[in-house]
Amino acid sequence: MCGIIGYIGNKKAAPLLLGGLRRLEYRGYDSAGIAVVEKRGEAKVFKSVGKIDFLCGVIGENLPEGNRGIAHTRWATHGGVTVANAHPHFDCEENIFLVHNGIIENYRELKENLLKEGHKFRSETDTEILVHLIEKFFNGDLEHAVIKALKEIRGTYGIIVLDKRNPDKLVVARNSSPIIIGVGDNEFIVASDASAILEHTKEIVYLNDGEMAVISPSGIEFTNLSREKLAKKTETLEWNIEEAQRGGYPHFMLKEIMEQPEYLKNSIAGRLIKEEGLAKLGGLESVENGLDEIEKLIIVGCGTAYLSGAVGEYMIEEYAGLPAEVELASEFRYRKPILGKKTAALFISQSGETADTLAALQEVKRKGILTLGIVNAVGSTISRETEAGVYNHIGPEIGVASTKAFTSQLIILSLLTLFFGRQRQMSLVMGKRIAEEISKIPELVRQVLDKTDSIKNLAEKYYKYSNFLYVGRKYNYPVALEGALKLKEISYIHAEGYGAGEMKHGPIALIDKNFPTFGIAPSDSVYEKMISNLEEIKARGGPILAVATEGNEKIKKIIEDVIYIPKTLEMLTPILSVIPLQLFAYYCAVLRGLDVDKPRNLAKSVTVE
Repeated sequence: MCGIIGYIGNKKAAPLLLGGLRRLEYRGYDSAGIAVVEKRGEAKVFKSVGKIDFLCGVIGENLPEGNRGIAHTRWATHGGVTVANAHPHFDCEENIFLVHNGIIENYRELKENLLKEGHKFRSETDTEILVHLIEKFFNGDLEHAVIKALKEIRGTYGIIVLDKRNPDKLVVARNSSPIIIGVGDNEFIVASDASAILEHTKEIVYLNDGEMAVISPSGIEFTNLSREKLAKKTETLEWNIEEAQRGGYPHFMLKEIMEQPEYLKNSIAGRLIKEEGLAKLGGLESVENGLDEIEKLIIVGCGTAYLSGAVGEYMIEEYAGLPAEVELASEFRYRKPILGKKTAALFISQSGETADTLAALQEVKRKGILTLGIVNAVGSTISRETEAGVYNHIGPEIGVASTKAFTSQLIILSLLTLFFGRQRQMSLVMGKRIAEEISKIPELVRQVLDKTDSIKNLAEKYYKYSNFLYVGRKYNYPVALEGALKLKEISYIHAEGYGAGEMKHGPIALIDKNFPTFGIAPSDSVYEKMISNLEEIKARGGPILAVATEGNEKIKKIIEDVIYIPKTLEMLTPILSVIPLQLFAYYCAVLRGLDVDKPRNLAKSVTVE
């Protein structure tokens, strides 16, 4: 979850590294640090607690002059948020410097042995063990020492190592934590995320698990941990630097909410054949013939991706007639699910690097099951490890609280539903109707966004409450969970999401005048049931807000604060109903004076278990 970056080239490293850290800050922002080797072989190291601005304050105006360096922005795992625990870490003699993203599981026993051997530790982190192991095995050959050290550890890592005695090389290695190498004009930039590289080059190389790169001004040598040479191809990033900038919005989150109509158009573009009622998904063509034979689909994800999968479960079962089951990736890998030969597994991840989802994917692959993906980050690990899949095509999502990725995942799941359905028993008439309704969604989302000011007004009315309940049924039950997740993520208001039909089985005990409820109540097949549940809450004196379908004036007899969304096909309502919940959470957080894009204790890409 931490952000790492390294540079070797003919430019000053410090400005480039600090700029990269700013773009990586959404991956972790507890503390930060930088190490630059200057021409006379001296290493300048600066660390600070807090965000990148604090690190810049520590460095001051006189930036280091060297053109080799590494830097890190931290999301704390082992050890508190202190300067000592900030990266880069270094060995006893302060020759070897290292930044690390991941977790070393056996660090305690390794540390005990290293202490007995006389190594001096300065931090509480698991990472520092690795740099001392490299020191232990160093005999003049840095890459040999790195390999020996990596063979001693258990866990995950993306690392960059720099030795001030031989500054003309960076040693980079990866195991389950992303590493990308940008190839520029006589320069190389290593990072955990493409956003740190885009400003300088779009030509990149992805490092796979168990691979190492030794980078010098003259080029890159790729090997595995047995030092067998590997051939790697350079790829071109599709994202633009403008997509990773705020574009005049006060926060990335608001930008990503407000630009969802355009993002959804990108997710749909070229994938609908409306006159035939078909979805054309090029990423599935290689396995298309096998997909018509599967009898069960397992959908796997974490957080917001899991909740999009929960909506997809309803879609695929009801409209495609294919049994589906959604699973939390963090639990799935520890179960013993029954996976038949005609089962396929679909893995959903915005970053394509989510550790739990990746681990679940690897477990399924070991069982010989067909694997599919819905991923936003092109070239990410999950996109490469799955046999086939669909990209979101929405550009980088920077806001820690996912918004555009959720709606894009839903639109792609609706395309998959159409794809699976037409392979099976879905009629041409139904296929054409679904395709037509999908094509309208970007404009309908725009219409919901036109109500932003009224949603902001509701946030001003409710942001001081300490507790919130979100309820929905059927397709909008997962939306209730997602709405509660967004509110708690960025506003720190305690919020719970529940199936509305479950209220009388316990949660209704919480309801009083100080516990508002947000009901998602579009005019769908469960509308009457939903209204009955909201009536039960109102009878207990609980304030209620609701999302309802345009034209439903009757609901105002029960609920004072109503946000209307346009009418659409029932399975597509979550794409519209979630927009007011995103905006409501955003404005509650802003009104509470919080940092919306960098909520406390969180990071964007969860690359540790």
